[in-house]
Amino acid sequence: MFSTLRVSAVVVIAVSLMFAQVRPAADTNVTRATLDNGLRVVIVRDSLAPVVTVEQNYLVGGNETPEGFPGMAHAQEHMAFRGCSELSADQISAIFAQLGGFGNADTQQNITQYYSTVAASDLDIALRVDANCMRDIQDLQAEWAQERPAIEQEVARDLSNPTYKFITRLNEDMFSGTVYSHDPLGTKESFDATTGEMLKDFYKRWYAPNNAILVIAGDVEPNTVLAKVKEFYGNIEKRSLPPRPEINLQPVKPESFTLDSNLPYLLAFVAFRMPGSDSPDFAAMQILSDVLASQRGNLYALVPQGKALQTEFGIAETYTKASVAYSVAVLPAGGDATPVIGEIRKILADYAASGVPAELVEAAKRREIAGAEFRRNSIPGLAAAWSDALAAKGRNSPDEDVEAMKRVTLADVNRVAKQWLVDQNSITAQLKPVPSGAAVASKGFGGAEQLTSAPTKPVDLPPWAGSRLLALELPPAPPSSTDMTLANGLHLIVRTLKVTPTITVFGNIRHEPKLQTAPGKDGVSDVLEDLFSYGTKNLDRLAFQKALDDIAADESAGFDFSLQVLKQDFSRGVQLLADNELNPALPREAFDVIKPETAQFVAGRMKSPGYRAGRALNAALLPPNDPVLRETTPQTVSSLTLDDVKQYGAKTIRPDLTTIVVIGDVTPEDARSVIEKWFGPWKAVGPKPEVDLPRVPPNKSAAANVPDPSEMQDSVNLSEMVAITRFDPDYYPLQLANHVLGGGFYATRLYHDLRQVTGYVYNVDVHLNAQKTRTIYTVTYACDPQNVSKARDLIQRDLISMQKENVTPAELQQAKALLLRQIPLAESSEGGVARGLLGRAQIGLPLDEPLRAAKQYFSITAEQVRAAFAKWVRPDGFVQIIRGPAPQ
Repeated sequence: MFSTLRVSAVVVIAVSLMFAQVRPAADTNVTRATLDNGLRVVIVRDSLAPVVTVEQNYLVGGNETPEGFPGMAHAQEHMAFRGCSELSADQISAIFAQLGGFGNADTQQNITQYYSTVAASDLDIALRVDANCMRDIQDLQAEWAQERPAIEQEVARDLSNPTYKFITRLNEDMFSGTVYSHDPLGTKESFDATTGEMLKDFYKRWYAPNNAILVIAGDVEPNTVLAKVKEFYGNIEKRSLPPRPEINLQPVKPESFTLDSNLPYLLAFVAFRMPGSDSPDFAAMQILSDVLASQRGNLYALVPQGKALQTEFGIAETYTKASVAYSVAVLPAGGDATPVIGEIRKILADYAASGVPAELVEAAKRREIAGAEFRRNSIPGLAAAWSDALAAKGRNSPDEDVEAMKRVTLADVNRVAKQWLVDQNSITAQLKPVPSGAAVASKGFGGAEQLTSAPTKPVDLPPWAGSRLLALELPPAPPSSTDMTLANGLHLIVRTLKVTPTITVFGNIRHEPKLQTAPGKDGVSDVLEDLFSYGTKNLDRLAFQKALDDIAADESAGFDFSLQVLKQDFSRGVQLLADNELNPALPREAFDVIKPETAQFVAGRMKSPGYRAGRALNAALLPPNDPVLRETTPQTVSSLTLDDVKQYGAKTIRPDLTTIVVIGDVTPEDARSVIEKWFGPWKAVGPKPEVDLPRVPPNKSAAANVPDPSEMQDSVNLSEMVAITRFDPDYYPLQLANHVLGGGFYATRLYHDLRQVTGYVYNVDVHLNAQKTRTIYTVTYACDPQNVSKARDLIQRDLISMQKENVTPAELQQAKALLLRQIPLAESSEGGVARGLLGRAQIGLPLDEPLRAAKQYFSITAEQVRAAFAKWVRPDGFVQIIRGPAPQ
């Protein structure tokens, strides 16, 4: 995925002996520096929100692992959270929890990344932690002994994922004999043979400032940040780096394979080796991929022809010496993939022989150029784009790829297609669904109260962290949003953000199919949603897609709809969105294809373990005859007529249940003018329907096992109905309780007990899903079958403890810090801002609810947390659904 970074020929400016190669970038918002110890630093200024993302990229990954230990880089990534030079595992977890909990890491084929998103005022704390781990990682054998079971649970989780299994097998076959043939995940056997001493040796070989690139993006002052980087990283010594493995690719050996899957549909793949990121043909390959993925192309035409439920063409893996591209068709569970695979091969062979349409090449180039602007609307996304460009691809900036794609010609694309889209360069695969058995009632769990125990002792933070983190502060107020209602009842919210010349629109029509669908017509909303992609009464499917391509806009219609468009094309984009939303073509020929396909899909879904687990959960949580228990079946779908679909759309798609959020480089006045122009004529017909589900009583405890033969682990869902709504005052102390239990990695009780200490799980999540009329409290985890009950015992103990004893002052302070700091971090992308505004508006919360919530959290006491948890959460009232092998 990466190569040694190329050094550009630029004018070098000596700022100090430490910053030996500081140079201004072409973009005045980008500052670069290289320290004397070799650490490369890129600071990208983005004023979207008072937030910053830090990404530390080490140029080491799966490629550099020792023979027989493919997960060594991955294990070392885990161990960085188990203790660094001056920080213990508990301190690292407590710091990131109180910074807001937006920190993590990943290991790729040629890169290991540590990343965090924090308030801009907290940047120095995040940099200090990162510098501590560059200086030294402890890699203690005792800590590795505790972490090893957790990483082995991660391996079991991924090996239960059918798509991951496909990619793993594909790389083994596509790149046999090279380091690309294994990914960095690792294996249980190799982790069992790994020691702390081996990990320390790996760290000493590869974790060095001269083997790292530090990317910092957000609302920062570059010179101040450079001074901090010099202070924290400048005296870390560089190291001599080992040689990297040579990669000598052999010709692809064409083959076909089939894997079992727990997905509710059949996937048919045709994959090809393609040029890598250091190839001069890489940009042309990217444009070719976009062309083949176009809804105006011949691959997608298989969908309206009724030969596939969906198709896609994309790039699965990108390495320096090669990439993997794939075409996939989604088919009903009982379908035959052979004819479709033949069709895909013929389509691609025809493109290779005769060339691709010139207009699709130009459309793809326009979309890639626009996409570069859209990516700047997210601070974490911007940091990720720079990390990928510099560390993964060896570029000077993300703009290099964009400029390369601008230069791509039709001849370039056709040459790449002719060279690479050939059968002898391909591998064929199928992921075939394996039906699940029905849910089987099992013994529940009634934990004993004597399991209660005192919480862990408080963590002493270093002064440079504690002085800032222990002082709780209310978050700053975000930029204001303009809230208005149009004459037809449509709710419009506008937030002006002049970061890029782009505008994003998110919309939602409140509806509830379980209440609004006529008896015996279940599935009508699904069929209607699928028909939105077939054009409008004014533009057929191909003409509509061409109109979007002409302005490089991304659009989707339905009950949830969206638009992403350049500023100069805002009105045209909203015109197309409104046309699709208000005047869908709903053509007969498309309905005749979609109805039987949907019936076939539903038939396969009903046999899948995921569906059966969800169905078993709902049946145990809800009273008989609850609307949510209505079921879409092949029979209800087959009974539908086109008139049924049209009548359902006319009844449910109405402006007085619609909210639209417009965010970006637009004033409230201009946004209203454009929205009114194209959505203003829309009128509601008839009385407003009921779309809120009725309230329900608390459930009884129950348990069921759903067999899933493809899973190595048991996935456990513990859920119960809680008799509050989102508007209940006790929502806030319950949220604080949840952030004592989870959300802060080792710093919170469940992660500490189930992962850090016992290694039973890789993830454990606790969630309070509070809606307008219903609330569900859920704890989820996955583990080996023999540890299901052990993990459940610990969860039970922690829940009972929350009811019987006040949380400690340190825990309460940490939970408050976590929630308070998450509020501004939620504004780190335009999409996050828009989705937050839309969600609050649709449920009926004030738009400034996060600030109101902050004041609530600030004043809540430990006794209020305990009382709310004791009043509403019932440790003996959970429904337990286990999906996977039978628990032991």
